Amino acid sequence: MWVRAPKHVRPVDGVDYDQVPTEPLPPAPPTSVVREVLGERRPSGWVLARVREGRGPARGVLHAPDCEEAPEGAPLLDVQRALDVAENPGTQLCTLCGCAQELTPLLSGFDHITGS
Repeated sequence: MWVRAPKHVRPVDGVDYDQVPTEPLPPAPPTSVVREVLGERRPSGWVLARVREGRGPARGVLHAPDCEEAPEGAPLLDVQRALDVAENPGTQLCTLCGCAQELTPLLSGFDHITGS
């Protein structure tokens, strides 16, 4: 633990501090420990890959933008638009990139997680 004077300590009257060894704090690391452990942050949002199978309603699969199955150049959807698209019965949520794990609780509520 580092103590930063004068915020945390005060000198004791009559004590000479000239001989107390001091070391400067090391420079802050260029990246946070969290970033180092978790890696680069995934881009925010979702993209829709449209699937057309002949006649019938349009179908699609929602992906994270960096998913290897996501279409390149597809428009980025914010969370509200992604939820609107996900409510369509013809839309599936990708399990490869975690889209399903992220959006399903928002679609169905959190009660099923806690059992309440």
